[in-house]
Amino acid sequence: MTNELGDIGFGYRPRAAYACDPAKSRGRLFDEVESPTRTPFQRDRDRIIHSTAFRRLKHKTQVFIAHEGDHYRTRLTHSIEVAQIARALARALRGDEDLAEAVALVHDFGHTPFGHTGEDALNEKMAAWGGFDHNAQSLRIVTRLEARYAEFDGLNLTWETLEGLVKHNGPLTDANGKGLKGPVPQAIRDYSELHDLELDRFAGIEAQCAAIADDIAYNTHDIDDGLRAGLLTLDMLETVSLPGTILKGVRARYPSLD
Repeated sequence: MTNELGDIGFGYRPRAAYACDPAKSRGRLFDEVESPTRTPFQRDRDRIIHSTAFRRLKHKTQVFIAHEGDHYRTRLTHSIEVAQIARALARALRGDEDLAEAVALVHDFGHTPFGHTGEDALNEKMAAWGGFDHNAQSLRIVTRLEARYAEFDGLNLTWETLEGLVKHNGPLTDANGKGLKGPVPQAIRDYSELHDLELDRFAGIEAQCAAIADDIAYNTHDIDDGLRAGLLTLDMLETVSLPGTILKGVRARYPSLD
């Protein structure tokens, strides 16, 4: 099969100069013997998949309550879809696919049940103790709360995966350490003092792939779930520019389609 897109990544291609190289990883907070068969980023992905926090995502709402229908997305299925898209983007851009996948799989670990409504409620209840932030909770889970290893708390993920987890939506502070969107959660500041996450800088290309993949996934599957729930109709979607253009094209090509 030929690659008609020229230099765009297709199949296996060497990483670009701007990609994160697992051989040059900044390492883990606690030193470990490296695996002879897996890169550090592959080990991160595997640890994330086998964690209890990953399994708990199956009970967490994406938009619709999952037990009301077999096919509604949960945080778990959403994360799997994000991981697939993130790998595809990283492959096209010649980044490290495994790192992009790891960040995508872990990015929602700290979300509450009941979606963003649950986070708002918990944030209100926790106001006297600094509130609740799902990114900070994700970091707590993978650095402290997961209890799988005798040598350390958490999963002891690489710097690159943790940086991507914390900053996949962009920098958190300016160059002087001031929060760009309000105070930076204390859990993030505390960990960054131990293993500097460079909170004033953008994360690597792989984390940015995961963030874009997140947007692509929820913008499409939330519509799909809305149609399945009967809250949206195809006629309604035709009034929205992008899906409307696509739907009109589909109906023109397949006029007998139900």
